[in-house]
Amino acid sequence: MGEGNTPLYHLQRCAQAVGVDDLYAKHQGMNPTASFKDTGMTFAASSAHQKGFEWVACASTGNTSASMAAYAARGRMHSLVLIPEGKISWGKLSQSLDYGALTCQLRTDFDGCVRILNELVRQKPVYLLNSVNPYRIEGQKTAAIELLEQLGWEAPDHIIVPGGNLGNSSAIGKALVEMYELKLISRLPKLSIIQAERANPFYRCVREFDGSKLEPMTADTIATAIRIGNPASWKKALRVLQVTGGQVEQVSEVEIAAAKAEIGADGIGCEPASAVTLAGLKKLRASGFVKPRETVVLILTGHLLKDPDFTIRFHRGDLFAGTTCQEPAEKTKSLQRAPIVLDADLPAVIAALETAEKGHS
Repeated sequence: MGEGNTPLYHLQRCAQAVGVDDLYAKHQGMNPTASFKDTGMTFAASSAHQKGFEWVACASTGNTSASMAAYAARGRMHSLVLIPEGKISWGKLSQSLDYGALTCQLRTDFDGCVRILNELVRQKPVYLLNSVNPYRIEGQKTAAIELLEQLGWEAPDHIIVPGGNLGNSSAIGKALVEMYELKLISRLPKLSIIQAERANPFYRCVREFDGSKLEPMTADTIATAIRIGNPASWKKALRVLQVTGGQVEQVSEVEIAAAKAEIGADGIGCEPASAVTLAGLKKLRASGFVKPRETVVLILTGHLLKDPDFTIRFHRGDLFAGTTCQEPAEKTKSLQRAPIVLDADLPAVIAALETAEKGHS
């Protein structure tokens, strides 16, 4: 469906704010179903079709289900989606519905959906299309290969990826190692993984247990795409960190919201989970892990319109109302751009314009 060849943007305002010379965003949200899942799904769904499966299935926080349903429809297959009830953005849910999937909202979290799905595929002729599918990982290497081609095969110093189920970081890391072994690049970028504080099992695995074990948790973050408490690909992601010399970091809910608005101010829209990359970069820069003159690439995994309600609520100022984040969120007011309600009166519009001009001066 025309997946791949996603744009690489230069984030000038964000670079200045963070204190690095060269900051780029590889926007995987510009794929056909508006997320990074498409490059892996086209390969994995083709595998299912080749093997003669009539049904494909996934557990999802939203992006996987949208992508799988679309590619199943194009391949004249049926799709089954298991999603956690009330824990998925309507923008993503609407996609799987429109693409004809049998969509089941289960009264559990993402990891509960995975457990049911694993039992299902053992009993029914249904092809599993979650990121444990090896074809998914192979397809998702596309982003890294495209990125290096766009940079003229000059490897950046850092690549920063959101951490949810950790399949994407595993795929990108695998591609980097293979390109290095093939001598397409002369050095390995450091690949770092950022998680939300409220969905941070991999961060705790590395920081508290030195990678020896991962303790599942009940994830709860407004960045719904990475609301995963028991990531399937954590061992692969750990190897990526070790091989590339990257870091793992965690960021708060307010830091995610602020970073999303800052990326938006550069004219690039992304979903909340993508914004953890910029929020994490700030911490990596503050710790000295990222140096001012180094080149950094953020992997933006999903489009702004995947979760428009988040954006509207942030700019209206009620995203964190009545929560423990309400007070810390006060510092994000300067980033909010709520619509102004005016009478249909030219002087009123001119007054609003002049007030805005004073604010920018």
